[in-house]
Amino acid sequence: MSDQVLVELTFPGVAAWVPLARRWVADALVAAGHRDMDGARLVTSELVGNAVLHTASGRPGGLVMVRVSQVAEAVARIEVIDQGAKTSPHPRRSDDDECGGRGLWAVQQSSISWGTRNAPLRWNLVWAEVSTLELLSAGASP
Repeated sequence: MSDQVLVELTFPGVAAWVPLARRWVADALVAAGHRDMDGARLVTSELVGNAVLHTASGRPGGLVMVRVSQVAEAVARIEVIDQGAKTSPHPRRSDDDECGGRGLWAVQQSSISWGTRNAPLRWNLVWAEVSTLELLSAGASP
């Protein structure tokens, strides 16, 4: 199966749009027949939140783009494209008493794979592939 784009959104780089992006991603995946949205929601929240907080997209007039593609029957790719920053996104080690700094670690743990690449116009693209297969809890019968 080749990647099938399910939704592509561009919106202002402000924190108030993070939950809306998360909802649009989940709704697009549900409409395409995907079942488990937990990973997709977490990845969307973290990547869009990072774009707003750490890149030029969070400045006045800044924009963020989110693209959701179906990679396989139960695998989706979420791409967040921002207007660039002086540094590249990477997981970092946070001290136990820090309130933040674990977002990309959570993306890494919640995804099948993830990465970054340059996008046109010096923008950055951060992507993650997540499973949308609903797993049965231990002891549950099908």
